[in-house]
Amino acid sequence: MREPWARLRNRLLGSRRFQALALSLPVFRAVGRARARRLFELTAGFVNSQALAAALATGLLGRLAAGPAADADLAEATGLDAEGLACLLVAAEGVGLVERLPDGRAMLGAVGAELLANPGIAAMVAHHRLLWDDLADPEGFLRRAPGGGALARFWPYAGAREGEAAPYSRLMAASQPLVAAQALAAHDFSRHRALLDVGGGEGAFLEAVGARHPRLRRILFDLPEVAARARARLGEAVAVVAGDFRTDPLPMGADAISLVRILHDHDDATVRDLLGRVRAALPPGGTLLIVEPMAGTRSAPSVATYFAFYLRAMGSGRPRTADELARMCREAGFAQVRERPVPLPLAARVLVAQTP
Repeated sequence: MREPWARLRNRLLGSRRFQALALSLPVFRAVGRARARRLFELTAGFVNSQALAAALATGLLGRLAAGPAADADLAEATGLDAEGLACLLVAAEGVGLVERLPDGRAMLGAVGAELLANPGIAAMVAHHRLLWDDLADPEGFLRRAPGGGALARFWPYAGAREGEAAPYSRLMAASQPLVAAQALAAHDFSRHRALLDVGGGEGAFLEAVGARHPRLRRILFDLPEVAARARARLGEAVAVVAGDFRTDPLPMGADAISLVRILHDHDDATVRDLLGRVRAALPPGGTLLIVEPMAGTRSAPSVATYFAFYLRAMGSGRPRTADELARMCREAGFAQVRERPVPLPLAARVLVAQTP
């Protein structure tokens, strides 16, 4: 019945007469307004993104984090003239970043407060400048081969040159806490004696796990240049091993292995090979944790939209559903694959697989 219902729905929603009728009837008016607002936000979304980027880059949100301020103070803090500041404040207020007080001063809005509580979001907003450049011509972006642009040159496995690990390592570390929170809520790490984090970057995920489970032995595996940064950050708390999981065997000795935001960055052949390497490195009864945003997330369908374009720009990987990942795990020899509930599936979902 899905197709006939969808056809009827689309025929009604595509009728200007029906749209006008829906807005004229009180019982349907709230729904009609919500759909119109959704369509406008979809159309104007790129402007909202730029307003957010400007509010961060100019220091507007940082200044308001210290407390409400008059326009003259904000102009001095941001370096904007009166007209530029007025434009930014109107835009920022429209998306909830800023609120106006009755006395005319501006203060941090609810969305602004939420954003500043998660520094990784601000890091991603700044990073998106690369993606915006690649998407300036969206039709051309889809017609040419994946990758080859600014975003591909940022990532080491997609096109970055040797010696460029620092920018992406900092980005991953800044955006990791929210993802780590999903894994910690979904899985009890106290049942393990050693955890190997493959592609672990500077170790932000292992730091979060260690803060909760200090007796757990932790091992990090990543590219040599990244591993050097991890050693400098983590000291003796974590064993750091340098290597490339696409070509090198994984360290042995852990009864749990985590892949945190790794698989969606790589094509199917690389994913299958990596899952095989993980299976070989785990003992009987070992555990694999896959922690990443996934396609098919009902509470956040736009996750797939974002990663479809982001990963094409990067030139590697694709968004996968939990069912696809579970099937690939079983093909690699894992006997049980289950999804565990998380508080915020938009940030990441968690699959747990066991070796026989």
